Amino acid sequence: MSRKITLKSSDGELFEVDEAVALQSETMIEADNILTLPNVTSEILAKVIEYCKMHVESPEADDRAAADELNRWDLDFINLPDTTLLDLIRAAHHLKIKGLVDLACSKVADRIKGKTAEQIREYFNI
Repeated sequence: MSRKITLKSSDGELFEVDEAVALQSETMIEADNILTLPNVTSEILAKVIEYCKMHVESPEADDRAAADELNRWDLDFINLPDTTLLDLIRAAHHLKIKGLVDLACSKVADRIKGKTAEQIREYFNI
């Protein structure tokens, strides 16, 4: 039986994840008991866990068909509204989940490609 890590979202919801899922994050694996995430809502934490579970449960990367299927899943998964996507980046960065940070940042880069500086400022509300 694998060790469980409990995560607590900013809105108080608890999520119990297997150690294998927690290993996707440098921050989660360091938790002894309950890891409280004061800036991550339950909606975003659920998305982070979904991503981590899929990447733990997917077959080995040397299987080309499985890798292609995981890439397709990633592209579908990351097709999120802008605010959710930006919140996901913040959460993934805080939890040190490099693959998710890279995936989400790539999606943002695609969305701002070809935009003017003013449009980019507007996108990020700055």
